[in-house]
Amino acid sequence: MTYPVIFTETGDERGTVLVSIPDLRQATEGFGIDDAIAMARDCIGTYLADEDDSEIPDASSISSIDVSKSEFADAGRSFVSLVDVDIDFFRRKLKSRSVRRNITLPEWLDEMATKAKINVSAVVQDALKKTLGISESRTASA
Repeated sequence: MTYPVIFTETGDERGTVLVSIPDLRQATEGFGIDDAIAMARDCIGTYLADEDDSEIPDASSISSIDVSKSEFADAGRSFVSLVDVDIDFFRRKLKSRSVRRNITLPEWLDEMATKAKINVSAVVQDALKKTLGISESRTASA
Protein backbone atom coordinates (compact mmCIF):
# COMPACT_ATOMS: atom_id res chain seq x y z
CA MET A 1 0.00 0.00 0.00
CA THR A 2 1.14 3.54 -0.70
CA TYR A 3 -0.47 6.57 0.92
CA PRO A 4 0.14 10.29 0.51
CA VAL A 5 1.44 11.82 3.71
CA ILE A 6 1.80 15.47 4.70
CA PHE A 7 5.07 16.27 6.46
CA THR A 8 5.40 19.58 8.32
CA GLU A 9 8.85 20.70 9.39
CA THR A 10 8.44 22.82 12.51
CA GLY A 11 11.92 24.29 12.48
CA ASP A 12 12.43 23.67 16.17
CA GLU A 13 15.80 22.68 17.66
CA ARG A 14 14.87 18.98 17.80
CA GLY A 15 14.02 18.86 14.10
CA THR A 16 10.42 17.87 14.80
CA VAL A 17 8.45 16.85 11.73
CA LEU A 18 4.69 16.56 12.20
CA VAL A 19 3.03 13.86 10.11
CA SER A 20 -0.55 13.82 8.87
CA ILE A 21 -2.09 10.88 7.00
CA PRO A 22 -5.30 12.35 5.59
CA ASP A 23 -6.77 9.14 4.12
CA LEU A 24 -6.66 7.46 7.53
CA ARG A 25 -7.24 10.54 9.70
CA GLN A 26 -4.10 9.65 11.63
CA ALA A 27 -1.15 11.71 12.83
CA THR A 28 2.25 11.15 14.38
CA GLU A 29 5.62 12.89 14.51
CA GLY A 30 9.28 12.22 14.04
CA PHE A 31 12.59 13.92 14.66
CA GLY A 32 14.13 14.60 11.27
CA ILE A 33 12.64 13.48 7.97
CA ASP A 34 14.01 9.92 8.11
CA ASP A 35 12.41 9.32 11.49
CA ALA A 36 9.18 11.01 10.35
CA ILE A 37 8.94 8.67 7.35
CA ALA A 38 9.55 5.65 9.60
CA MET A 39 6.91 6.89 12.04
CA ALA A 40 4.43 7.44 9.19
CA ARG A 41 5.07 3.91 7.91
CA ASP A 42 4.64 2.47 11.41
CA CYS A 43 1.45 4.47 11.99
CA ILE A 44 -0.11 3.35 8.70
CA GLY A 45 0.97 -0.27 9.11
CA THR A 46 -0.18 -0.58 12.69
CA TYR A 47 -3.49 1.14 11.93
CA LEU A 48 -4.28 -1.08 8.94
CA ALA A 49 -2.88 -4.40 10.19
CA ASP A 50 -6.08 -5.35 11.98
CA GLU A 51 -8.33 -4.26 9.12
CA ASP A 52 -9.88 -6.71 6.71
CA ASP A 53 -8.60 -6.05 3.17
CA SER A 54 -12.08 -4.90 2.11
CA GLU A 55 -12.04 -2.26 4.87
CA ILE A 56 -8.70 -0.70 3.94
CA PRO A 57 -9.40 2.73 2.46
CA ASP A 58 -8.14 3.56 -1.01
CA ALA A 59 -5.28 6.01 -1.13
CA SER A 60 -5.91 9.45 -2.58
CA SER A 61 -3.80 10.64 -5.46
CA ILE A 62 -0.88 12.75 -4.33
CA SER A 63 -2.10 15.64 -6.50
CA SER A 64 -5.42 15.79 -4.61
CA ILE A 65 -3.77 16.51 -1.26
CA ASP A 66 -3.93 20.16 -0.19
CA VAL A 67 -1.26 20.87 2.44
CA SER A 68 -3.01 24.10 3.44
CA LYS A 69 -5.87 21.97 4.83
CA SER A 70 -3.55 19.90 7.01
CA GLU A 71 -4.14 19.99 10.74
CA PHE A 72 -0.51 21.17 11.03
CA ALA A 73 -0.58 23.76 8.22
CA ASP A 74 0.27 26.62 10.56
CA ALA A 75 3.09 24.80 12.35
CA GLY A 76 5.77 25.15 9.66
CA ARG A 77 6.69 24.29 6.08
CA SER A 78 4.59 21.41 4.73
CA PHE A 79 4.99 19.11 1.77
CA VAL A 80 3.40 15.87 0.52
CA SER A 81 5.19 12.63 -0.20
CA LEU A 82 4.15 9.03 -0.74
CA VAL A 83 4.89 6.45 1.93
CA ASP A 84 4.75 2.75 1.10
CA VAL A 85 3.80 0.13 3.67
CA ASP A 86 3.91 -3.66 3.62
CA ILE A 87 0.66 -4.44 5.44
CA ASP A 88 1.47 -8.17 5.53
CA PHE A 89 4.70 -7.37 7.42
CA PHE A 90 2.71 -5.52 10.09
CA ARG A 91 0.13 -8.32 10.28
CA ARG A 92 2.92 -10.87 10.85
CA LYS A 93 4.51 -8.56 13.41
CA LEU A 94 1.27 -8.28 15.37
CA LYS A 95 0.70 -12.03 15.28
CA SER A 96 4.20 -12.72 16.63
CA ARG A 97 3.50 -10.84 19.85
CA SER A 98 3.95 -12.94 22.93
CA VAL A 99 0.83 -13.90 24.85
CA ARG A 100 0.65 -14.91 28.46
CA ARG A 101 -0.56 -18.45 29.24
CA ASN A 102 -0.83 -20.05 32.64
CA ILE A 103 0.31 -23.66 32.97
CA THR A 104 0.05 -26.06 35.86
CA LEU A 105 3.12 -27.94 37.11
CA PRO A 106 3.68 -30.08 40.16
CA GLU A 107 5.42 -27.98 42.78
CA TRP A 108 8.44 -30.29 42.92
CA LEU A 109 8.94 -29.96 39.14
CA ASP A 110 8.72 -26.18 39.29
CA GLU A 111 11.28 -26.13 42.13
CA MET A 112 13.68 -28.33 40.15
CA ALA A 113 13.32 -26.16 37.04
CA THR A 114 13.94 -23.03 39.11
CA LYS A 115 17.06 -24.50 40.74
CA ALA A 116 18.35 -25.60 37.33
CA LYS A 117 17.63 -22.09 35.98
CA ILE A 118 15.50 -23.53 33.18
CA ASN A 119 13.36 -21.12 31.19
CA VAL A 120 10.04 -22.97 31.44
CA SER A 121 8.44 -20.75 28.82
CA ALA A 122 11.13 -21.64 26.26
CA VAL A 123 10.79 -25.36 27.08
CA VAL A 124 7.01 -25.19 26.60
CA GLN A 125 7.45 -23.33 23.29
CA ASP A 126 9.91 -25.94 22.05
CA ALA A 127 7.57 -28.77 23.11
CA LEU A 128 4.58 -27.17 21.40
CA LYS A 129 6.54 -26.66 18.17
CA LYS A 130 7.67 -30.29 18.23
CA THR A 131 4.15 -31.55 18.97
CA LEU A 132 2.65 -29.39 16.21
CA GLY A 133 5.40 -30.27 13.72
CA ILE A 134 6.51 -26.66 13.32
CA SER A 135 10.05 -26.17 12.04
CA GLU A 136 12.29 -23.29 13.10
CA SER A 137 12.36 -21.93 9.54
CA ARG A 138 8.56 -21.66 9.60
CA THR A 139 8.53 -19.76 12.90
CA ALA A 140 11.11 -17.29 11.58
CA SER A 141 8.81 -16.34 8.71
CA ALA A 142 5.52 -16.52 10.64
